[in-house]
Order: sequence, then structure tokens, then C-alpha cells
Amino acid sequence: MGYAHEYATAVMRRGRIPMEPADFVPDWADRPRKGKFFPGAPVLPLPDGGCADDATLGRGLSGPRGTGAFTLPLLGAMLRDSYGLTGRRLAVQANSDLGSLPFHTHANWSRGTSSGGGLYPIGIHWISGASGPLAPGVHYYDTPRNAFVRTLAGDVTGEVRGAVGELQEAAGTDQFLVLGVTFWQNAFKYNSFSYHVVTMDIGALLQTWRMWARAHGLHIGAALWFDEPRLGRVLGLDPEEDGVFAVVPLKWATADEGDAGTVDAQATPGARVRHVPDERSRRVLTFPTVRAIHAATLEGAADRPAPGALDSAPATPPGPGERVALPAPVALDTTVRRALRERRSSFGRFSAADPLDPARLAAALAAAVAAGTLDTDAETPGGAPLTRQYVFVNHVRGIAPGVYEHDWESGELVLMKPGDFGGFLQENYFLANYNLEQAAAVLVPAARTHAVLDTVGDRGLRLVNAVIGATAQAVYTASSAAGMGCGVALGFDCVSFAEELGLAERGEIPLLVMMIGNEAPRPAGYRFDIVAP
Repeated sequence: MGYAHEYATAVMRRGRIPMEPADFVPDWADRPRKGKFFPGAPVLPLPDGGCADDATLGRGLSGPRGTGAFTLPLLGAMLRDSYGLTGRRLAVQANSDLGSLPFHTHANWSRGTSSGGGLYPIGIHWISGASGPLAPGVHYYDTPRNAFVRTLAGDVTGEVRGAVGELQEAAGTDQFLVLGVTFWQNAFKYNSFSYHVVTMDIGALLQTWRMWARAHGLHIGAALWFDEPRLGRVLGLDPEEDGVFAVVPLKWATADEGDAGTVDAQATPGARVRHVPDERSRRVLTFPTVRAIHAATLEGAADRPAPGALDSAPATPPGPGERVALPAPVALDTTVRRALRERRSSFGRFSAADPLDPARLAAALAAAVAAGTLDTDAETPGGAPLTRQYVFVNHVRGIAPGVYEHDWESGELVLMKPGDFGGFLQENYFLANYNLEQAAAVLVPAARTHAVLDTVGDRGLRLVNAVIGATAQAVYTASSAAGMGCGVALGFDCVSFAEELGLAERGEIPLLVMMIGNEAPRPAGYRFDIVAP
């Protein structure tokens, strides 16, 4: 058993046994930037291609993968819609940061993709070769300016292709998005828990790109197994304080589709980014647990699991119990851009006065199932989801209160225990920003984390958490399109939920609580959009 087993267990038990350092207090006055700042590096503003068509969110979530090719305007639009700043919002709600948000220095800018704690620590690097529209190089996505910052001039795509190895999608392109994380950008708040959070953030962003791409007739897949130290050297990263978590090959529209030579760049072993990001924090801390789990997930990083290796890891079939048929999911008839722009956390605004339409619950569950696989290099195409959804029904029209499991194949709910679980939900939630009893339903995705680790090694922790993050983003976005509130939280007692749901026998770990439901009418708030949805 590798260290990832120990880390996953510590995360599950952290509500009862705090992770070290137990006495840690964030220094908010010395917090890092949410992105990186490269003084003196040239800046290239991005065009915004808008929505290429009127494709609906539903196609993006569950439709077939597209066959189209990216252009610079499409790439710019996807980056702005997913991770760029889209506006500023203020509202009367129950989150703990409400008192500071009205001040400009604490401005909270909305984005299409969710993030643990709203920290947005992911660095997006576009590594472009000769077939692209710009001179080849490495470009960092600057979220406040919706621009690329050129950090290296020259074609290093041979290094990317060498790092990902025998990957079919990488063989025919010289355009890659590479996702990295500087741990301090999350650890300053979450210390040892931060690795768990950032791996979910990776999945949330990948899921946004999957939905966006499919709605535009494109495809996004990701490699999670590759020679990470090799790519880290190219990007000039500290191997102990930074991680490279995903490589996303892009099919690119070229002037001459038959010119295969444009994607055959040679390896450049000595090439590396020379621009050094400026660190805002005066004091940067390191955490032994973060270093240990990162080192563990680097072991065998380039040893991609064999095809079908994970086929035994998905959730087992549902147990016996009364089955409740759900109606067809409500139509999500809005563009992906609008759904992402409208996405937000409910933060205590749920109201049980108006029970939820079960068709909206069905839409949220369908989105969760679609995100249960992430089109990564370790998963079987079309395989079973790595997660199971448990549903605490509080106030859904026509469905008796109780806890159910969701049968992803039939779409039915299977009753596990009848009754009111509002008290249990609230007692086992640590924060004061939600009243879980007022939510119409609480979805709890669970995964067989240890089975995945046993099958593919410690790096499998990244995959499991990415799928959970993808599930959160899918439910958030579907809720936005369906016109209902949504909130996702990590602050709950996993052990109590596992005991209540009897998950030990199934080898599953509950990893999130996702609340959906109707909100109180006419909420007070302010909204400013940088670009209209």
C-alpha cells in the first residue's frame, strides 16, 4: 500500500482527527495571488470567439464527442468562459466572507468554473507548435486580462509529445494545454488538505472544457499519466512546490490539413521557461504532508495504466430496495456560455417552501453520471462511471423523504432508508453557510478510492479526485441551466456519512455534499458583468 492510501484515509477522518498542522491559521494579509505574474513578459490579448452555435448545454453534457478543430478565437472563448473573470457579484447570503466582499481590495470575481474556497490555483499553459496561429512557444493564461503571457519563445512541443508517450490524440497535434499547480496558492489556506482540493479543481476545469467543447462540436480529452518531471523542467517549475496535473492535446485547424510535418517537432531537452513569476507572499510555507503525497503521486507518473485496468474499480450495482422512477430530465435549453455565466453557489439561500420539480433532480443526476468518466488516458471509453450518487431527499415533489442511491443505468432512485434526514445532514456539516435541511436534495458522490489505488497506484488519487471535481462542476452547471440553486461543500463528517450509508461494505468513500433546490424569492444582490452572457 502506497502513501496515497494513508492520505485518503486522513482526508476522510479529518472531521474527527485534524490533519497536521492542527493549529494552522491562514495569514490572509500575506496571501498569494490567485494567478501568476511574470514581470516583463510580453502579453498577447486573446480574441473571444463567442459561442460558435446555439448548441444546448444538454448536448455538451451527454452528447457525442465532436470532430471539429480549435482556432485561436475558439480557444480564447473557452478560456474566458471557463477560467477568465466574467463579472463581480455581491449578495446577502450566509457565507463567512460576506463582511469583506463589498471592499474593492477583497473583490470576488465570478468565473465559469467552480473552485475549492474560490482560490483558483490552476495555471493554464498553452504550448504551441508550428501549426498554430502564433510563433511557437509557451504561453501562460493571464485570467484578469484574458490574455496570454509568452514565457518562452521556441517550439518545445517535441518535449510534450515525448513526455506523454504513446498517446493517440497527441500524435497528430502540436498544440497542448498543460495544467499546473503551485501548491502555496491553495496551501496558504488549506495546508495539508490542499492537495485534496487542488486535484478536485483540476477535474472541475477539465469538465468545463468537456462541456464547452462538445457544445461546439469539439473534443477535450486529458492525459493524467506522463513524464511529469520532464514537463515541469520545461515550465521552469520547482519539483517539490509545483505539480503538472494534466496534458490536453488540441486538434487544431491548419491551413493545410495534410501537412503532417508541422506537428513533428524534435525534442529540445535543455529548453525551459526563463521568466520567473513574482511571488506576492513575503513568507511561503511548505507542508510535509503535501510534499509526501505529491512525491507519492509522482511515482510511476509515466507508466500509463493498461487499457481496461480500471474496469473493476467503478461502483458495484445498486442494492435491493423500493425503486422510484424519475421523470425525464428537464430540458437544459440554454447555451453553455450562459449556463457558466449564471453559475454560482447558493450559500444559504435555499428555501423548502417550494418543493423541487423531480425533473430538475433528474437533470442534476444525469449531469453527475455524465461526469463520472472524464475522457482521460486511464479510463475505458464508454465505461461505467467511477462514482455512485447517494441522494438525501428532503423536499422533492412526489418523492418521499429518505436516503436513496441512484441507479445510473436505469435512472431510478433505490430507497435505502425512509424518513427525515435533515437533522443528520446539519449535525454533520461543519460550517454555518448552508442549512442543508432547506435544500430540496443533497447529493453525495462516493468512489472506491482504495480500489483505484490498488489497481493503478498512488497516482490514481488524482484521477478519483478529478472525477469528483468534474461531478461538482457538472451539477453546478446543470443546476444553473435548470434554474435552481446549487452549493457544493467539503466541510462535512465523511465518517458519519459512510456509517449512515453503510459504505464500508462497498469500499466507497463519500467525497462531497452537493445541495440543490429552489431558493428564496427576490434575493438582494448586485451584479456587474464584464462581458454580457
